[in-house]
Formats: sequence, C-alpha cells, structure tokens
Amino acid sequence: MSTPQRLRAAALREALATRVVVADGAMGTMLQEQDPTLEDFENLEGCNEVLNATRPDIVASVHRAYLDAGVDLIETNTFGANATALAEYEIADRITELSESGARIAREAADASTASTGRRRWVLGSMGPGTKLPTLGHVPYPAIRDGYRRNAEGL
Repeated sequence: MSTPQRLRAAALREALATRVVVADGAMGTMLQEQDPTLEDFENLEGCNEVLNATRPDIVASVHRAYLDAGVDLIETNTFGANATALAEYEIADRITELSESGARIAREAADASTASTGRRRWVLGSMGPGTKLPTLGHVPYPAIRDGYRRNAEGL
C-alpha cells in the first residue's frame, strides 16, 4: 500500500471511530437517469459497468452528484463486474478492465471533491453477488473465486 493509500485508510478508520460516515446510494438508477444510448452500452443494454469504458463522463457525474450532496463515501460502478454477470453479456474477459476504469473514475471524483472542499472523501470498491450460485450448481466455486479475484485486482 502506498503512503497516500495508508493515509486515506487511517483517516477513514478515524472517521468511522468518531462520527457518522455517509455512503452514496443507488448507482444503476442514477446512470439510467442520464439516458445512455444503446451505443453507450456497446449494444449490451443494462450492462452499467460498460459505461466505465464508454461514458466515464456520466459515471463521474453520478459520483459528483453524491459528493455534492455531502456523502463521505462513493462506491465504484462495478457491482456487476464479476464473472457470472459479465458472462451473460459475453464479456467476462473484461472484468479487470471495467473494474480498473470504475475505480479510476471514482478515485478521481473523490480526490477532486477533497481538493475543492478540503473534506476527505473515500471510495468503496463495489463487488456484487453475481447472478449464479455455486451452492445451486449454477457454476463451480473456483470460477466464482477466480472472477472475484479479477474484480478485486482491477479495483
């Protein structure tokens, strides 16, 4: 962990110990409110994580809206950047790419807000549950584990 990351982590621990820390809300509905086109989704309608690559401007605008409202923490637009969800769009090979771009967009928004307001803001890496369950035999556990590893590496 780099020194800036260590400082952010220490500041977050301090904030959590001493005050109420507020996180953002829904990402998907806020993105849909921006009315992205099918082209923005690379013809993968509903795959919000693709917008990290095609429309980082609208993803950043959602982060800014939450930051302007006063939240302390914003989540990356990566809830569905996992093997099972992206496989449904036949783009599971893009897990790391979409996770990295989602993390970068959120980090830039948080850093810009911190710089302009003087108030520390943090980023939470979002890793959703996926759409298949190993316990029901939908997918083998190692596939789930490896997909989440790629998601985490991107974040």
